[in-house]
Amino acid sequence: MVILTEEVRGTVSMEELSSVLWHERELLDLLVYKLETEQLILASGRTRHLGRAAREVETVLDEIRAAELSRAVGLAAVVAQLGLPDDPSLRQLVELVPEPWSSILADHHESFTTAMAEITTLAESNRDLLSAGHRAIRETLAAMQDVDGPTYGSDGSTETSRRSRNIDRSI
Repeated sequence: MVILTEEVRGTVSMEELSSVLWHERELLDLLVYKLETEQLILASGRTRHLGRAAREVETVLDEIRAAELSRAVGLAAVVAQLGLPDDPSLRQLVELVPEPWSSILADHHESFTTAMAEITTLAESNRDLLSAGHRAIRETLAAMQDVDGPTYGSDGSTETSRRSRNIDRSI
């Protein structure tokens, strides 16, 4: 994990802020990977490792939260050092800092925007797959419950003392 460090003169440099942003980008890319892994597990129907995949997603989310805190601290220090307006967004900072930092921060901003769109799409897809799986399990269990009504005996006669069960072997 990248932690912002203060230089001897007590300021945070743009290099350190960029380093924190790179780390956050790497974590977002790792989150995309973990969500894709979770999606493949869900789509395969082989859910043995689903719990592990979900825990790995949560672990990466915790790391992202810590990186966001480092970014906020670094951004506040750079803003104070440069005498910029309080709490600007990354997009606003792109417009306020000189080159080459403007281009570097714009690249970070574009990468974050792209990653967030991909993460949102994957999370929605995984949620849909989970809902469909839950619905299928409920329907299967409901179909397997005892059904009162007449059934046929081995001789073809109607029997009311038995309970019928329908089992779809393709499940």
